[in-house]
Amino acid sequence: MVREPGLSVRLKLTLSYAGFLMLAGGLLLAVVWVFLLRYVPEDAFWSQSGFAPGRRDLERAFIPAASWALAFLLGFGLLGGWILAGRMLAPLDRITKATRIAAEGSLSHRIQLPGRRDEFRELADSFDAMLVRLEAHVAEQQRFAANASHELRTPLAITQTMLDVARNDPAHDSGELADRLYAVNARAISLTEALLLLSRADQRSFTREHVDLSLLVEEAAETLLPVAEKRGITIETVGDPALTVGSHALLQQLVMNLLENAIVHNAPKHGTVLLATATRRGWITLTVENTGETLNPHLVPTLTEPFQRGGERIRSDHAGVGLGLAIVKSITEAHDGTLTLTPGSTGGLMVTVELPAAAQQGTATPDPA
Repeated sequence: MVREPGLSVRLKLTLSYAGFLMLAGGLLLAVVWVFLLRYVPEDAFWSQSGFAPGRRDLERAFIPAASWALAFLLGFGLLGGWILAGRMLAPLDRITKATRIAAEGSLSHRIQLPGRRDEFRELADSFDAMLVRLEAHVAEQQRFAANASHELRTPLAITQTMLDVARNDPAHDSGELADRLYAVNARAISLTEALLLLSRADQRSFTREHVDLSLLVEEAAETLLPVAEKRGITIETVGDPALTVGSHALLQQLVMNLLENAIVHNAPKHGTVLLATATRRGWITLTVENTGETLNPHLVPTLTEPFQRGGERIRSDHAGVGLGLAIVKSITEAHDGTLTLTPGSTGGLMVTVELPAAAQQGTATPDPA
């Protein structure tokens, strides 16, 4: 926005200080003048103690002195106000410089304003916290763009390689080539759909309705039971009805992603997955806990970033596209909830999703797109 130049805040404060000082001085002199007039006669006269000046003599002596006093107050007010305003606005200048540096693209700069807490320091601390979150968000988006480009390029490169081999070897089995191309294409479609779902959750462009999370848990457990049995995993569901308000499709995807992730990243044999729902203090909770290898506590917070699969970029038939927990996080935040990941003491991972209970949200209303 283009604005016309105006007076600086420092100059405005200086004029305000000087004006207030002049007003206070003028009122004080007026009060003194009024009280003096009450005890001074109109003309001078001689008394036993000597010559007593009259009101006219007092005017000739008082008015020039009062004028000099007001002039001194004006100069003192301007000079003192300018100095005081500069000292008071020094933190604001520092914040402004930091803002300009951030606007130029340097998000690593911090104000770090010293001193005890006041309005300026609260503003500086809030700005520093915003820069921390913004820098982390930008770094995450950069990693996401790089990883997404890599993930999208991989199936295309594989497809091109297989087609080149088939073209150079006409005797190659076309049925086997078709099966491989189908698998690669299916992976690319899954990745694209996951990216679209992630974008949809981030934009909160969905209609809200009453959803019982416990029913979604039972449905997901029934759907993924064959996958769990194939891998020797036992699924157990417990808990009470957990009613919230949100998108049925997105919350169903959240539960499916959590259960599938708990099945895939589990112990190789005789693993277990526990899904529990509960309602307390206006919140509903969904807890998904599995067995498995011991996880690094420093690695766990990064699992919700897109394309993160534990410590390494695992490639297997069940590795997925690396967006499972990232989608869970986006869906949770889109429903004003919180997502907590806790490594198990003996291995595995416990994921807790907290969402506002339906009673706290009232009637269902469509969210603006």
